[in-house]
Amino acid sequence: MSTAPTFIFRAKPLDPLPEQGQPNPSTPAPAAAPPSVKSKASQENRRVIIARIIFAVVFVLLWEAAARWFMDPFWIGQPSKVAQRLWGLIVSNDLLWHMTPTVTQAAAGLVLSLVVGVPVGLLFAYSKFVERVLEPFFLGLYSIPRIALAPLFILWFGIGPMSKIVMAFSLVVFVVILNTYEGMRGVDKDLVDMLKAMRASRAYIFRKVTLPSIVPWIFASIRVGVGLALIGSVVGELLGSNRGLGWYVEHAAGRIDVIGVFTGLVILMVVGIVLNELVKLAEVRLIRNRY
Repeated sequence: MSTAPTFIFRAKPLDPLPEQGQPNPSTPAPAAAPPSVKSKASQENRRVIIARIIFAVVFVLLWEAAARWFMDPFWIGQPSKVAQRLWGLIVSNDLLWHMTPTVTQAAAGLVLSLVVGVPVGLLFAYSKFVERVLEPFFLGLYSIPRIALAPLFILWFGIGPMSKIVMAFSLVVFVVILNTYEGMRGVDKDLVDMLKAMRASRAYIFRKVTLPSIVPWIFASIRVGVGLALIGSVVGELLGSNRGLGWYVEHAAGRIDVIGVFTGLVILMVVGIVLNELVKLAEVRLIRNRY
């Protein structure tokens, strides 16, 4: 008589439960998270800053070498002497004395151009009749070289800061008007019609659709206007003033002081760079946080 085979099943022991805070060895380790977009942006910003510093250092070294061994410093200046003159201006507080009116007048002209130019650009965009009536006069005024108006501004407003502010305003306001108008032309008409069909108010449409569309254009006009406003302020100082960076450059040129001329130009360049970077920072923060 045969006996049936006996099968013995051995249960596999269960893995012990991991203690609290300890990883489970049977669970596969999660894949490493890719670097965030923010970290990539910060790395790219660091690379850009390093590249800018390298470019500036190389440019200054080449300029210094050219002034020492290839050309007469009388014609092209010399960075080392410019640095010495700049340090002398800082120590004697003359730098602040000359830079304050130039920057203040340029900033006032820029702000005034925004206060006037943005509403005018919006008016041109909202009213085709007003645009068609005023367009030839606007383009005629825009074609006038504003530099040629500087003597009139000094005659009308004197040699004080007001003539420089008006000069800076006249150079920037047309850029603001044109950019605001172009920004309004780029507004999504279908989205505006949809909101009107949903009975949205004009204030709501302006706040949610129109304003976000024209803000980048306004900031673009500000970035262009920074340089134009500085030009207007300096030109006014060249023609009539007793202080300011424009006066300093003109005074140095009158004494055939090439180092003084280059010192004034370097200061103006640095001021323009700093102001443009501040505008870019404000644009990024405003658009990222609100729009």
